Amino acid sequence: MSKVWLITGSSRGFGRSLAEAVLAQGDQLVATARKPEQLEDLVDRYGEQIHTMELDVTNMLQAEAAVQAAATTFGRLDVLVNNAGYANISAIEETTMEDFRSQIETNFWGVVQVTKAALPVLREQRSGHIFQFSSIGGRSGAPGLGPYQAAKWAVEGFSEVLAKEVDPLGIKVTLIEPGGFRTDWAGSSMEHVTPSEEYKNTVGLLLKYVRESSGNQPGDPSKAAQAILTIADEEYPPLRLLRVSTDFYINDLDDEISRFMNLD
Repeated sequence: MSKVWLITGSSRGFGRSLAEAVLAQGDQLVATARKPEQLEDLVDRYGEQIHTMELDVTNMLQAEAAVQAAATTFGRLDVLVNNAGYANISAIEETTMEDFRSQIETNFWGVVQVTKAALPVLREQRSGHIFQFSSIGGRSGAPGLGPYQAAKWAVEGFSEVLAKEVDPLGIKVTLIEPGGFRTDWAGSSMEHVTPSEEYKNTVGLLLKYVRESSGNQPGDPSKAAQAILTIADEEYPPLRLLRVSTDFYINDLDDEISRFMNLD
């Protein structure tokens, strides 16, 4: 039986790859983005199989509207994918509080809000699967990514608790912890503050690594999308999905950075 999906951040990166894969296998999709006009090509291709909406995940009213759109347009909600997020690179000392709060707001509170909006529908159905996009950085910190990784660590704890609370209700939770994939994460989505002299050998090296690897990461988001589709069909899915492609595995972001910095 086909599924009804709701994906946040559907216009690019993992969200776009997953949206295309979901539609290609015949499922129905509520695809959300800050700029839903970027999804018009999918509407042209798939018609009534897709419903697009504007969604700023920090806006609770928009989050609730997106969930209700799935329930009213397609009759139910089977899979929620909290994908929307972004990172900026700067030393903690040199990160403005505005930027710090903004990253936490989107990457953590946005996940909480969309999840809470979906739970009443999933609970009433006694079924559903919530995929939370975390990061390998939700397990290991890297210099320059303080706000982003703080948020991802929070997502990890939140999702572990959530999984235990909702399992008796028939709702499954899976954390996705990708490493380096060819998405826009390190491209136009990312801003950075050129580090001061004091941080050039920590944050500066991370920034150099990210710039040089952007667009050339070994991970293929289309393969990650297929892995997520497979997990969504499992009766007993894992809490964590670290290996999200058939030929790419990152055990630890520190290993990558250390090799780049020749510290090993």
